[in-house]
Amino acid sequence: MRLSTKGRYGLRAMLNIAQKQESGPVPIHTIAERETISGRYLEQLLIPLKQSGLVKSVRGAQGGYILGRSAADITVGDVVRVLEGPIAPVDCVSEVNPDDCDRAAYCVTRKVWSRLRDSISEVLDSYTLEDLIKESLPEEKEIAMNPGKTKK
Repeated sequence: MRLSTKGRYGLRAMLNIAQKQESGPVPIHTIAERETISGRYLEQLLIPLKQSGLVKSVRGAQGGYILGRSAADITVGDVVRVLEGPIAPVDCVSEVNPDDCDRAAYCVTRKVWSRLRDSISEVLDSYTLEDLIKESLPEEKEIAMNPGKTKK
């Protein structure tokens, strides 16, 4: 299973918003600049995140994006599922319809795919945005708080 840029960039954007949440709404151009993501692509990523309630948009001159709920209540799995869809290394073990397989009753390999799905889900669901903020390197925190500064 390979995550696309949707999942990877979306998680980076969510983490960026979470790191700046104390300062108020984060403008999309600020996130795009800090994360070196195209503003247009970032807009496309934020739409489903907003629809799912993971982020909220604030209009106006001081507008931007804020988290839809606490950083401690948003898991990496939440973000990945919104942007990438259900966790499933193969279709027959999808989180949405895990029993939707004609061969389920006698397929030996299905156990492997189910365990893989469960392992991936367990890891993704074990990290919250708050966990990732705490694990950020001090240099990354400094860059996140001061967007004009770059890594050396």
